[in-house]
Amino acid sequence: MKITTFNPMILSPKAEDVIKLFEDLGFEKTHAPIVETGKSQVKSTRMKNADGFHIDIADVKSMPQDKTIIRMNVDNFDEAYDMLEAKGFTHSGGKKAVETESNKSAMMTSPSGFAFDLCQHIKEHD
Repeated sequence: MKITTFNPMILSPKAEDVIKLFEDLGFEKTHAPIVETGKSQVKSTRMKNADGFHIDIADVKSMPQDKTIIRMNVDNFDEAYDMLEAKGFTHSGGKKAVETESNKSAMMTSPSGFAFDLCQHIKEHD
């Protein structure tokens, strides 16, 4: 398994306010896909600053307050999921990952409480 992206992610019921703060800090939006989680649609805005730092901000209306997690994209979701599970991480959404045409993800929480947004981008190959 190879980690392809690793950066902070903020889940917020007030994502536009958080995005504005990061714009004021010099970050620019690079894209903002909307993902169907099975419970709701979540807009996740990816931002980058001039020094190459990234942050993702997800608009999660069901959350009572902001939560900061770590986004970890990998090249093999199942291998990473199994490795984290073997180390005591649990999937916040049960056993089923959120899957779209371009992404597979699951929020994995450690025994001590920090969490990864474990993702694998699914790319079309010719």
